[in-house]
Amino acid sequence: MTTDTQPTPGAPARPDAAADAVDPSVVLFGGFADTPHDAYRQLLESCPVSRASGTLDPTETVYISGYEDVNWAVRHPEVFSSAGAVEIGQEQPLIPLQQDPPLHTSYRRLLNMPFTPKRIAQLEPDVRRLVTGLIDSFVDRGSCDFNDEFATPLPSTIFLRLMGLPQSDLPMFLQWRDNIVRPDVDPSDFEGAEEIRARTGKEIKAYFEAAIDAAHVDPGDGLLGELVHADFEGRRLTRDELLGISQLMLLGGLDTVTATLDCMIAYLARHPDRRRQLVEDPTIIPTAVEEMLRAETPVQVIARSVVEPVTVQGVDLKPGDPVMLVLGAANVDPQVFDDPHAVDFGRDAARHVAFGGGNHRCLGAHLARLELRVALEEFHRRIPDYRIADGEEVHFSPGIRQASTLPLAWGPAS
Repeated sequence: MTTDTQPTPGAPARPDAAADAVDPSVVLFGGFADTPHDAYRQLLESCPVSRASGTLDPTETVYISGYEDVNWAVRHPEVFSSAGAVEIGQEQPLIPLQQDPPLHTSYRRLLNMPFTPKRIAQLEPDVRRLVTGLIDSFVDRGSCDFNDEFATPLPSTIFLRLMGLPQSDLPMFLQWRDNIVRPDVDPSDFEGAEEIRARTGKEIKAYFEAAIDAAHVDPGDGLLGELVHADFEGRRLTRDELLGISQLMLLGGLDTVTATLDCMIAYLARHPDRRRQLVEDPTIIPTAVEEMLRAETPVQVIARSVVEPVTVQGVDLKPGDPVMLVLGAANVDPQVFDDPHAVDFGRDAARHVAFGGGNHRCLGAHLARLELRVALEEFHRRIPDYRIADGEEVHFSPGIRQASTLPLAWGPAS
């Protein structure tokens, strides 16, 4: 089978589009996470589709940046597969992320139940109490490290409650998260990073094997217990299936909402005019969340692997080619979004691909939206005027844009 996507309007088809003009791995991972828009613009203008072996990524990889092409790819898993597209230390597939239809559909049917809009809406009182309590802990101080004191504990606490795991294990989970997503090695040290991920994967597996064994005896009231005893197409989930689900839940539950909150609050701290809009009219917060997901996309790239020959923008892809879909660039494609690098809370940003798309659209999107909305509502009600603390710099990790620290201050400047 040969598939040919329609070229993105305005982007000429050409073999290995400008592969020599720009190194996509440097553009994406070489220190551009702090201010990614120039990098996205460079990708979209110079190499919307590029096959490159970069200085920061020695593997020959195809980078796809245009919105229409990214959107097509995420909706055609028969061509761009998630199965085995990336290994991050686990010994079994991450479920449902690394499964394609029809098996993926069966897993999603099971896992969608606790994440339906109705069930997520029932969590709002608990989420609001947690948000309020976190703000109480620092509001009178006049300062906080937003990443450490708010963006990390909010989704992490909710994740542990949902899974039925002890809150006392949070520091260990956070260290595992960082080892997997942003291992503490030089960006060019791929072997060192893989060693850390492999060791961490074994530790995570051992932890969840013990938790699964305990849930067989006493399911408790968390999602892990539900899954251990769930009926999945007339049988119980296997140990490997439970491990694959648990590891994916860990990464999604502990990292992406934290990164998203960091991106949003850092933006609002630097743009008081936009922040005042939320303070003066909190009803626009849901649309503001969507617009900032688009413009400040936290998950910059997602991985796929080609399983059927395909031609995208004149570049021929063959089975086995690793692919990076650049969600951040797709979300600022001028062919789709007017004045795309500007943040406009009046914009209909519902077409953004910050949560991916198609069958693999983020399982926790409804929960993420709830956490983000309530966080912005309560934070701006209690602390309407804040800024990056004087003399401080904010830096983001690449790939998933999480701040290392996010020092905020409010009240009179020191």
